[in-house]
Amino acid sequence: MKKKKVKKRRFDWQWVWWSVAFLLFIAVVLLGFWFLGEATKKTAEPPVLERPSQVKGQIVKLYYYNEQAAKRLGNDGEGSPDAIRPVERVIPETKAPLQATIQLLIKGELTTEEKAAGFSTEFPHPAFKLVRADLNRGVLTLVFTDVPGFTTGGALRVELLATQIEKTAKQFPGVKSVRFLPDSLFQP
Repeated sequence: MKKKKVKKRRFDWQWVWWSVAFLLFIAVVLLGFWFLGEATKKTAEPPVLERPSQVKGQIVKLYYYNEQAAKRLGNDGEGSPDAIRPVERVIPETKAPLQATIQLLIKGELTTEEKAAGFSTEFPHPAFKLVRADLNRGVLTLVFTDVPGFTTGGALRVELLATQIEKTAKQFPGVKSVRFLPDSLFQP
């Protein structure tokens, strides 16, 4: 038997170069998708909320009951309107800052820090809303929706709810007194 001669194969460098080029192309495409994903992720993240001093708008005070202030006032201070203290918020520039401030107050949104500092509120109630605000000769008339049972519950509770709104409203120039409508609102 005759042995077949086996031809020696020459190493195909052209195949190696095309393989390397293909792998580099795949790597560039994958890196492109990764960079695109990173760029999209950065724009899709929610914006970081700025501190009130950095936000453009008007700084206002919302008055809420503070249990720690009531304790400092002693036993007579528990539930006292003197224990209603301000927290600061920034509202956007508006033609009706008084209404915006009262609406923000009755939302009753306190931060974790404010709650830890003793602030509390019985606002909000989903049906309790400011309908209208009229200022005439120093008397601010605030018209709210009448929610049966929400603004009642004893003289102390009623006084605290009304005082929170009054103190918040009186920070605005020209407001000397506050009148609530309907008249049955904030009656013990």
